Amino acid sequence: MRLLIQAVRLIDPATGWDGVTDLAVEDGVVLARGEIPAGFTPDLTLDGSGKWLLPGLVDIHVHFREPGQEYKETLASGTRSAVAGGVTSVVTMPNTDPAIDTRAMVEWLLERAKFTAHCRVFPAGGITRGLKGEELTEMADELAGGAVCFTDDGYPIASSRVMRRALEYAKGVGATVVVHEEDCGLSGKGCMNEGWMSTRLGVPGIPHAAEDAMIARDIELARLTGARLHIAHVATAGGVTMIRRAKADGVKVSGETCPHYLLLTDEALAGYNTDAKMYPPLRTAADRDALLEGLRDGTLEAIATDHAPHELDAKRTTLEDAARGVVGVETMLSAVLTLVDQGALDLNQAIDLMTHQPARLMNLPAHVGRLDVGDPADMVLVDPAEDWMVDRAQLHSKSQNTPFHGMTLKGRAVATWVGGKLKHSVEPFEAEGAA
Repeated sequence: MRLLIQAVRLIDPATGWDGVTDLAVEDGVVLARGEIPAGFTPDLTLDGSGKWLLPGLVDIHVHFREPGQEYKETLASGTRSAVAGGVTSVVTMPNTDPAIDTRAMVEWLLERAKFTAHCRVFPAGGITRGLKGEELTEMADELAGGAVCFTDDGYPIASSRVMRRALEYAKGVGATVVVHEEDCGLSGKGCMNEGWMSTRLGVPGIPHAAEDAMIARDIELARLTGARLHIAHVATAGGVTMIRRAKADGVKVSGETCPHYLLLTDEALAGYNTDAKMYPPLRTAADRDALLEGLRDGTLEAIATDHAPHELDAKRTTLEDAARGVVGVETMLSAVLTLVDQGALDLNQAIDLMTHQPARLMNLPAHVGRLDVGDPADMVLVDPAEDWMVDRAQLHSKSQNTPFHGMTLKGRAVATWVGGKLKHSVEPFEAEGAA
C-alpha cells in the first residue's frame, strides 16, 4: 500500500527533524519525507494539518502476562492496547509462568508474537532460573534466541554475589542488565509510600530506603564489573541523585521512570485507591519534581510504563491485599504530552524519551524509534489538541487497573502504523490485523 500524509508536523528526534512536511510510505517503508518523488501515486492520502507525526513509541517495560496468566493480559490484548496508545515496539518482561528464562522460551514468545501481536515484540530474558535470584540462566543462549536484555523484573536479586556474577556474564555477551530495586526486608508488607498519607490511612508504608539501598548496591557492582546496568522504574529523588553521580563518575548506568510517578503522588491513594498501588510506590511531590529534573538533565534516559495488568478481583480488595501494578501502555503518550502542556518537559525531549532513547538503551534495531527514509513505517499520528478523559472501561487491555481513571489528558494517538500497516485508527479508514 502507498500512503501519503500531507502538511503534517513531523517530529523525529533521532534525525533532528521537526517541521511541517509531507511523508510518503511505499511497501511498508518510508519512501520520502519532504519532497515527494514525481509519479508517486498514493492509494490513500491523509491531511495531517494540525497534527503531529511521530516515530512509533518504544515501551521498554511491559508485562503482557503470556504464558500463564492470560486472564490478566495476552500478547494480543497487550499489543492492541499498545498501538491504541501509539506504541509500536515493546520489551516484554520475563516474569510469566513459566518464566522466559531459556532460549526455548524466548523463541516460543517470538513465534507466538508473529501470529498474535499487533506491534513489534522484543523479549527480555531472565537473569536467574525461575527468576528466583539463585542460579544464573544461560544468558548467551537466550541472547542467541532473540532476547534483547536480561532482568528478573518483578523480583529483586537479593544476593550481591549473584548480582555481581550476573553483571559479569552480561558484560561478556555485550548485554544490559535491567534491575527491579527492592530490599524486601525493608518493603515488607508495605503497600504504599511510608509517610504522612500512609499514617493517615493506617496502612504499612515502604520507606525510600527500600529502593535507594539497592540502587546504591547495584551502582557499586556496576562500577566494579564495568557492566551496563539499567535501573527500572526509578521513583525516588535519592535514586536520581545516585544515578547522576554515578554517570558523572563514568559508571555505565542508565535509568527510566514512568508516567504515573510524574503525574501522581502518594495522595492518589486517598480513599484506599488500589488502582494507584504499585511498586515502587507513588512517592512525594519532591520525588516527582526530582524525577522530572532527572529527565530534563539527562540523568534518566527513558520513560517506560511498567504496564502491569491485573484482573478485577486482584484489585477490588483491601489496599494491603491488592496486587501491585497498573496498566499504562495505552496512556503513556497522552500522560507525557500532558506534562509537556504543563511546561514540565520540552516536547522534542519528551518524544525522544519515548522513542529513540529507550530503543538505544536496549540495543534494539537501528530503525526502532526512528522515522527516516528507508526505515519501516512504524509511526503514530497525534492530535495534540484533543483533551480526553480516561475511562478504564474504554481501554483495550484485558485489565482496567489504571491510576488515571477520570483524569483529563492532553493529546491522543489517532492512527498507528507498524511496518506501514494500519493497526489503530479513530478515523474511518480501517486498521489491519495482527503483525
